[in-house]
Amino acid sequence: MKTPADSLTVMTELVHPNDTNILGNLHGGRLLYWMDICSAIAATKHTHMTVVTASVDNVSFQNPIRLADLVTIHAKVVRSFKTSMEVYIEVFAENMPELNKIKTHEAFYTFVALDRNGKPKEVEPVTPQTEQEQKLFDGALRRRQLRLILSGRMKVDDATELKALFTAH
Repeated sequence: MKTPADSLTVMTELVHPNDTNILGNLHGGRLLYWMDICSAIAATKHTHMTVVTASVDNVSFQNPIRLADLVTIHAKVVRSFKTSMEVYIEVFAENMPELNKIKTHEAFYTFVALDRNGKPKEVEPVTPQTEQEQKLFDGALRRRQLRLILSGRMKVDDATELKALFTAH
């Protein structure tokens, strides 16, 4: 049995001058790069296989990250499907002299596991252990259906979980 905690990955980076824009804030692209690395490690820990990024969605930019901040990224697999898995990422910035730590970003990345020949390979299911993990697990199917609709790989009529949100019970 695999749990989200089994894949938990925590990565810390220091924001250097070459990581910032002219306003002294961390470049969004640099943060997305760090998030991709951290979440790929979490997906690899879950599967023990090579993984590739399939999609990035719901990146919420809540607060800026400044020069010299410590950036801590938490990533964990919250649900797996046949060959893919959804990774939930939270980003925190900490101004060390002030010891002020704030949540700055969160996102969902999707990865596909590959065998030695580069073909998609089945992954083990994830068993949530906490109330928050259960909420993330439950929402993952709706987020997956939305991704598939937006990419043209699923018809709206086939998105049963999404349709259930909008139909009377």
